[in-house]
Amino acid sequence: MSVPKSVTWLNHFAWLSAVATLLLICSGGMVTSKGVGLAVPDWPTTFGYNMFLFPVSKWIGGIFFEHTHRLIASTVGVLTVILAAWLWYAESRRWVRMLGLAAVGAVILQGILGGLRVTMLKDQIGIFHACLAQAFFALMVIIALVTSRSWREHVVAIRDGKLLRAIALLSTVLIYGQLALGATMRHQHRDLSITDFPTAYGQWIPDTSPAAIATINAARDRIGMSDVSAAQIWLQMAHRFGAILVAIGVIWFFVCAHREKISPLCGLSTAWLIGVFVQIGLGAWTIWSNKAADIATTHVAVGATMLGFGAIVCAFCFRRIETPVSPTHQLRSDPAIV
Repeated sequence: MSVPKSVTWLNHFAWLSAVATLLLICSGGMVTSKGVGLAVPDWPTTFGYNMFLFPVSKWIGGIFFEHTHRLIASTVGVLTVILAAWLWYAESRRWVRMLGLAAVGAVILQGILGGLRVTMLKDQIGIFHACLAQAFFALMVIIALVTSRSWREHVVAIRDGKLLRAIALLSTVLIYGQLALGATMRHQHRDLSITDFPTAYGQWIPDTSPAAIATINAARDRIGMSDVSAAQIWLQMAHRFGAILVAIGVIWFFVCAHREKISPLCGLSTAWLIGVFVQIGLGAWTIWSNKAADIATTHVAVGATMLGFGAIVCAFCFRRIETPVSPTHQLRSDPAIV
């Protein structure tokens, strides 16, 4: 079955936009990991310059990471607007066109939140900014998926549909919750709240009584680390417990998908499972490396990729069974396609 070039190019552009969004998340993760979010103190200008005219010679130190993050964000914004316009012109499916408009709204809100984080100096805005970035990436992945040849050609028939859908959705929600917890930890505390793994200050369940916290902070002071509170320790413990739940959910989905022998869910579940173990390893490495910026940023990037896989898996699981349609009819001439 041949695919019209217009459909193919639209899908390529959608994937390009999704990859650019992932790069933006990596850039934002690096800014946060290096603690240079306020290296450029003004917005939307950069040290009084038009953002796009800021001299390259001044891209030094933390300014480099913060300024390039802004430039990548601007690029993603332009790509998103172009994608939405292209979908509106070429897509027959109204709900896909609405996804494009939703993406434009989300990228505008994301840009505003990024600016407010600089001008208002509030960690809460930074946390919401990071969470919205992950949701926006999942949306871009969905747009790329539903404009793809794979989406048109694969019709998923699930025998035990309710269970598989529930596992896929729950696992994806847990992954998003993990990303939100990670964003909260990164924006609330510059140092690691717990400095060892897999134990927590030598225990599987840490002692967070006032006396224990005083002892922990005394030890942290001796190595030049900032003090930590019981709430911050339990926030990181929640992140660890969440990782276990995510692993259980993805393993369960993997087993069910392979038992049902569902294409393309078998391949997706395998990639998802591999991603879980890579992510757990990166989480441990982040702690062992004392939150090295490159390792922590890779951890963020793989987490976003895991969410992307979850979005794709959920889309296939919840897709209604329909008669495969030739991609030639995917243009506006045939509004019946869903």
